[in-house]
Amino acid sequence: MTAIIYDFDRSSQRSSIDETERLFSALGRYTVAELLELLYVGEEPGFFELMRGLFVLSDESRSILQKFLATAPLQTITAAIDPEGRCVLAPTKGIAH
Repeated sequence: MTAIIYDFDRSSQRSSIDETERLFSALGRYTVAELLELLYVGEEPGFFELMRGLFVLSDESRSILQKFLATAPLQTITAAIDPEGRCVLAPTKGIAH
């Protein structure tokens, strides 16, 4: 399945009706709970910048990050920048939420 996340074609031939239909079509693919969750997290400060950062990762890097986050669901994860400027994510041992 292919999804267009953002269409860079901004030609003047597009009407607001086309955009509205596209929006309603996209909304129809999700449950009310999913849409409310997206609305909730989308209001967090820095949400869109974080999402843009995730989507510029290579598929392999994004997959590694996704697996890391999925394998430790009951732990707090810490993030730090090491002396070489790398972002290091690590599970915090002994803390479960």
